[in-house]
Amino acid sequence: MKPEIKIDLLKKMLRARLFEEKIVAVYGEQEMKTPVHLYIGQEAVAAGVSQNLKAEDYVFSTHRNHGHYLCKGTDLKPIVAELYGKATGCAKGKGGSMHFVDTDKNCMGTSAIVGGSIPLGAGAALAIKMKGEKRLSVTYFGDGASDEGVLQETMNFAALRKLPVLFVCENNFYATNSPQSARHAEGTISKRAPGFGIPFELADGNDPEAVCAAAEKAVAHIRAGNGPYFLEFPTYRWKGHVGPDCDYEKGCRPKEEFFEWQKKCPVENYLKKLRAEGVLDDALLDGIKAEINAEIEAAWSFAKASPHQSPEELYTDVYS
Repeated sequence: MKPEIKIDLLKKMLRARLFEEKIVAVYGEQEMKTPVHLYIGQEAVAAGVSQNLKAEDYVFSTHRNHGHYLCKGTDLKPIVAELYGKATGCAKGKGGSMHFVDTDKNCMGTSAIVGGSIPLGAGAALAIKMKGEKRLSVTYFGDGASDEGVLQETMNFAALRKLPVLFVCENNFYATNSPQSARHAEGTISKRAPGFGIPFELADGNDPEAVCAAAEKAVAHIRAGNGPYFLEFPTYRWKGHVGPDCDYEKGCRPKEEFFEWQKKCPVENYLKKLRAEGVLDDALLDGIKAEINAEIEAAWSFAKASPHQSPEELYTDVYS
């Protein structure tokens, strides 16, 4: 892998990590009224997949969407404004953290419906095929969403129509607080794909280069007109299902398990790897962090200075 790609993967992960660390730092101020589902610990997946996407490719995300959108390159200002419920937010301040959207980057609207992104991603892929376009659709989901029947139904339809859709399962082993071992008789979710004739790969979700290589293979398969592909990436979220706290402190997960996964931190381990390879030094890292932090601070200043919606806006964009 070329050094510039390695640095780009690192930048993507750091952008997502530093952005969410800022949320953790300020959430207690109570100015953000939206619940936040944080992506800390899973950054390698979004970075590695996004590295293989083009600007015109669609991304359909989940309630835990920050990393997916930031790694695709979305502008931070309307994202942060949305967190504060401001009129300049990407959803006019009406959606909050779980309803980010950036159609300029082809990051389509998300929702809190578990598994809701799966058929939407396939639907976009069907439209791509009908229009004869040269793009693809990515749908992210977790191990909890794999419990929904819509995943199997969508895989069947996508395979039947040979749709240009990439299924990306981020298996962090928990559906809220329910461990995968209590829900799945067979723990490898991607093994379901061959039942529909869909090729699959299982790769380390905490290794951005492993994710990038698997996604490169999958994207090449799809762009060649061969239909869908299924990727599964075991990884781990550090924060609770929702909010800035660590839920092991509340007995929701084993403390020992949490600390074992912290040792596998995708960001810190990749920093060590790039230093050892001579790709990264302190000066370069400091420059990258300074640039990202400046972007984050500018976005926060924009959001804080932005107005709230007027009362008259309450009933606009509402349909019955």
